[in-house]
Amino acid sequence: MCYWKTKFKIRDLEFPRFLGGPLDGVTDSPFRKVVRKFSTQELLYTEMRHIARVANETWGKKTTEFDQLERPLNFQVAANKVDFIEKACDRILQQGIDCIDLNIGCPARNLISSGSGSALMNDLPRLKKILICFREKIKHIPFTVKMRAGFKVENAIEVAKLVQDCGADAMAIHPRLQSQKFSGTPDYNLAYKVKKSVDIPVLFSGGVTDFTTAKSVYENTGVDGFLIGRGLWAKPWKLKELHENSIGNEYTVDKSLILKCIFDHLDNHLDYYGQNGLVLFRKHLSVYLKGMPFSCDVRKIILLTDSVDKIKSSLMGFLGT
Repeated sequence: MCYWKTKFKIRDLEFPRFLGGPLDGVTDSPFRKVVRKFSTQELLYTEMRHIARVANETWGKKTTEFDQLERPLNFQVAANKVDFIEKACDRILQQGIDCIDLNIGCPARNLISSGSGSALMNDLPRLKKILICFREKIKHIPFTVKMRAGFKVENAIEVAKLVQDCGADAMAIHPRLQSQKFSGTPDYNLAYKVKKSVDIPVLFSGGVTDFTTAKSVYENTGVDGFLIGRGLWAKPWKLKELHENSIGNEYTVDKSLILKCIFDHLDNHLDYYGQNGLVLFRKHLSVYLKGMPFSCDVRKIILLTDSVDKIKSSLMGFLGT
């Protein structure tokens, strides 16, 4: 049976091959709702949140709250010690989540300095304690882990075996070192070795923005699926596009579709963030319009007004609808 026409399983849950990966400041609830208009079955990841924030937050919304229509959903967290894991997981599980993911691959400086993210790949005894604590707390839903090639030195295979031995149900590998961040070419051979070293599903993360790349990754690694992060930004149709291309269908995007996505995304932002929604949305709008001729002109108008109606009319004029 064709790999691309089948789903893969994380424990007892089945998902299509392309997943919506985590991207801080991008894959929030307003954006995931737009993605769901195109892709209803794909597993989506939340933005990463530190368990201390989840456990201690008192002002309500924004960290653990989401609409049920965003499911299936994998809530991603960071941790640097076992403190707060139980309380944070209780809060997350109360929302009716489908999976919980621990990020041990993020290269961000603030996480590294606290001993979180990919710094954990350089401290395996501490990582083991954290993994075991999560697994003991998360029993009835899948527990997954996202990692890198290593911190300063490659040790992904050793970490992958530890992750599996501590009870994780799946893992994602971004085959670059922390020191590389997002530069250089992902190491397909390392991803292949990680896949061969464990029995649980392995997902590939890093640089997959079209089906040609995904096909090459699969042929070189044998991974079970693909986390699409940066390739999804301002392209909520991307998972649908990749799926259609993978089964031999063309998928086209025109200006009217882009405009509808922008309007839906903007309205979701305003509903979710209130008066700050427009300011926060401007970075997304720049990405939606990136590469279009004369887009700088309309971006200037948008930056100089706080009127949603004026922004929408400017976009309608620019996109020719």
